[in-house]
Amino acid sequence: MSGTPNFIGIIVYAPALVRGDSRPLAVVRGLEGAFPGLRLDWTISDEGKLVPLQQRDSWVGQEMPEGDGFPLVCNGDEGFRVTLHGMEIAARSGPGGRPLFDVHAHLPQDAAGIAAAANSLEAIAECSRAFWGHATPFNAGVEISRQTVHPRRKQGVPPRGLPALKLREDIRSPEIPHYLGWLNYWSADAAQAIGFPDPARDADLLSRARRTATGGWVVQLTDAPLDLDNPAHLDALLRAYARFPEIGGRAAP
Repeated sequence: MSGTPNFIGIIVYAPALVRGDSRPLAVVRGLEGAFPGLRLDWTISDEGKLVPLQQRDSWVGQEMPEGDGFPLVCNGDEGFRVTLHGMEIAARSGPGGRPLFDVHAHLPQDAAGIAAAANSLEAIAECSRAFWGHATPFNAGVEISRQTVHPRRKQGVPPRGLPALKLREDIRSPEIPHYLGWLNYWSADAAQAIGFPDPARDADLLSRARRTATGGWVVQLTDAPLDLDNPAHLDALLRAYARFPEIGGRAAP
């Protein structure tokens, strides 16, 4: 495949997996339930070929080597690819010295993918019991990733006047989001950690937010998928960072 990738990336950060954990399969089933018509009963070989999964549930639920999360599953449509997999982040690389379960999904950035993005993020986050997460178009996500800097380990200057953010391992607790995206999932604990919502200050965000079954929030920064070439979208992102200085570990301890 050539050209610039065109997908919406979903990432959520949840408590680390334990032996016999049922969350990987719950996440797979949750995404299928959130995305009409989706069936994740294929994987992709090391050679890049689609491989059908005859026993998908047992394959996803198998005990993986420590640190491997759960293996990639996808639908079988080459022209409308949806993928999902899980990873684990070691305590030495986690916020507050705590390990994490890290779930990634890719949705096509077309009308169907955009329409399903909020429900998909919510399902993945709630089924994994995530602290926080986001869904963001690839191009905006690349620029947002460049906000994370460190004088020795990750040098650089954040793009477009966006604030500099700390490395994940330098953030004091897993409840604090590392950065913002287009659609943001904040668990009840994450919302409390950053001070959301404040009815007097968050009227605009609340107009595009919804509460989840567990007391978390899905908060949408812009009506259309985030595009940092759009001045109104960039302004919305800058205003959100100004409103929540805890995000990215910027607030004083």
